Amino acid sequence: MGYAGGTTPNPTYRNLGDHTETIQIDFDPDQISYEELLALFWKGHDPTERSRSKQYMAVLFFHNDNQKRLAMLTRDRLAAQRGKEIYTQIFPASEFALAETYHQKHALRGHGRLMEVFNTLYGNKKDFINATAAARVNGFAGGYGTVSSLERELTRLALPPEARSKISEILKSYGR
Repeated sequence: MGYAGGTTPNPTYRNLGDHTETIQIDFDPDQISYEELLALFWKGHDPTERSRSKQYMAVLFFHNDNQKRLAMLTRDRLAAQRGKEIYTQIFPASEFALAETYHQKHALRGHGRLMEVFNTLYGNKKDFINATAAARVNGFAGGYGTVSSLERELTRLALPPEARSKISEILKSYGR
């Protein structure tokens, strides 16, 4: 989680200036294509809804001409399918400023037992913030996915077996 698209130096939640709250996704194109990410992006919000403010605006930041072309192509295709105007903005990527630590992995932070496991695994906050396993469990904690799908995912992540076991035990107690 962080801030992008603005000119205010060193944005924070309390001093956002002209930035938008956003996420930055680093991806491996051998694992998932940009087109697949775009499909998830368009499904993940209502692009026909006007944004309330710049802070919460729906926006896609592109890093090169090909990403821009694909973003606009998929936007236009979606507009034609829905027969409605698309309000999601498409802008060139600018500097991404990481949000304050307390904003990172927000859903996961609300689950004390899971946080105990992650605090043990990651001694410093930066490692926790950058951990793929923490991102995956955060999504689940936010209501996305099932226990079985997350357990399959956990087996592929570089976690010690005892941590996987503890996370799995906690997840099963949620009953999803």
